[in-house]
Amino acid sequence: QFSNGRLRRSDSMRFTVYRNKDTAHPGKKHRRILVSETERLSYVGNNFGSGVMKCNSLCRYFVGVLDKESGQMEVYNAEIFNMQPLLPGRKILCLTPAPESQRARPIFPLRCKVSSVQQCVLICFSLAQMDLCIEAFGTSKQKRALNSRRMNAVGNDILTTAVTKAAANIIDAKGVTALIQDVAQDDVQNVSIFLPPCNEDADKPEEVYKFADILSPAEYEALRVPAAVFVNITPEEITKKTEDKSHCSFVLEELKFLPADEKSRDHKARCLWFLDTLIKFSYLKVIKKKHPMGPECPHIISRKLMKNFTSLTYNNGSVQNLISASMKAKITAYVIALALHINNFQTDLTVLQNDMKLQESRMMDIAKAMRLKISKAKGLPGLESDQNHKLGTLSLPLSVQKASGNQRKRKKMS
Repeated sequence: QFSNGRLRRSDSMRFTVYRNKDTAHPGKKHRRILVSETERLSYVGNNFGSGVMKCNSLCRYFVGVLDKESGQMEVYNAEIFNMQPLLPGRKILCLTPAPESQRARPIFPLRCKVSSVQQCVLICFSLAQMDLCIEAFGTSKQKRALNSRRMNAVGNDILTTAVTKAAANIIDAKGVTALIQDVAQDDVQNVSIFLPPCNEDADKPEEVYKFADILSPAEYEALRVPAAVFVNITPEEITKKTEDKSHCSFVLEELKFLPADEKSRDHKARCLWFLDTLIKFSYLKVIKKKHPMGPECPHIISRKLMKNFTSLTYNNGSVQNLISASMKAKITAYVIALALHINNFQTDLTVLQNDMKLQESRMMDIAKAMRLKISKAKGLPGLESDQNHKLGTLSLPLSVQKASGNQRKRKKMS
């Protein structure tokens, strides 16, 4: 369809289709640009970007080609393009092919289909239209350069004046001390977005980070079969697993104190099995297997790990699941929350820190963001007796979040 009218003579129109060369990229391989010409105007339309027609995503369209002799019709997939008149500065020229040695190389990875072997289409772009082409088909490096150029295009004098005036207004309104506290609060909030849902109005510690937000009833039920190996474990098997280091230190230590009550023993075994799986999952970098934790891991648990604790990334023509630094922080927060439920809302953060292979400062930042009270203790299992352990306690009322104490101090100007 045409934005400024209806087509009177379809037989007089010529169309050229351009497609993205990067056919392996799932987000780019379906991108098309359609160009058409009439006696008076030239038009262009595309199926991507902010101006794309939403009807293509809501419906499917088909074109039927009827063979009058046989009476049979062939049906083809189709899309609707909204054709806009070309802006000034863009020209379409019909040229005869130049010799191979004199042909210009295309700037962008586009392929075109032309209706005649003797003719091809050359599109000349203005700078603004070149920017649009970079947004659609450019590489990441080209897009970064475009954004940088656009930012630098703002007048330095105007920008400096605006920033100075805004900064002065904020300082006058809040004061320097309040601004420093806001920066510290932002650092905490960057971690907080990866924490389990927190109920700050809870009346009991177990309601602050609800168990159902860590494991749903269906996921908890699925853990019954794999956790059976922990339910029936013997002291000899624990000793062997400790020597083999087949599980993390936190889990091996807690297995020594499984309750005698059958229901409580089963509950703790399921929690320990999932906690051990979370920690092992955090060791992975790029997830290449459909079931990264092995066939013994229930499908619903594998799906939970992939959906909630990985980031999608594009690499070598395919979409991959990646455990980024932020996702590892999220895994750590859920491990701490589960350990709190296992240990009556006081847990050894140092043992978990070693199991997660994290720096102490990172572990403490996450624990403080979770509103835990941090205390020191000596001689607890899991480390050498001369090393200090950090204990995290979840108690009400929740502790107030404070800025990290390891921020670099500014030098005084003399």
